[in-house]
Amino acid sequence: MSLSGTGAAPDLYFEDLEPGLSFDLGVTEVDGAEMVAFARRFDPQWYHVDEALAAESAYGAPIASGLYTLSLFMRAYVDGVLSQAAAAASPGLEEVRWTAPVYAGDRLTTLLRVVDRGLSRARPGFGTVVLTATMTRLGADGEPEDDVLRLRFRGWFARRSHEATPADPASPADPRPTG
Repeated sequence: MSLSGTGAAPDLYFEDLEPGLSFDLGVTEVDGAEMVAFARRFDPQWYHVDEALAAESAYGAPIASGLYTLSLFMRAYVDGVLSQAAAAASPGLEEVRWTAPVYAGDRLTTLLRVVDRGLSRARPGFGTVVLTATMTRLGADGEPEDDVLRLRFRGWFARRSHEATPADPASPADPRPTG
């Protein structure tokens, strides 16, 4: 039996993820306290954590760690797609580009696109889906201003017609990478 990313019964399978399909993952508002707390814990560089130094720099204020921005994307992806998809672990990111700084209070909209797909050679009962995502800063008027993050990655999704079982060594119950 396949489960969604949140453990619920899935509604979305490999067969549903056709190239050209897009998902609007909504708007995320950057919480300044959370942004700085993340940086203090995981990426304590001055332009992320020192308000005075950042204010005097070309940034004008502290900017988000790229990994924090990536985490915001991941939350939107889980909420918007993985919470309903028969997904397994991802075999990896192919491209990550931070294209503009992110600031406290920014409103970011995220668009996910299915680019390609094929049956997985490494995981019987699954397909590999190639996805791209773009996070874009919204202006005060709600109109898109500039992209802040671009991703290209792969995800494994169970096939509706051939669900993996826990006894299958390539099933999601076995977290070991299989290629």
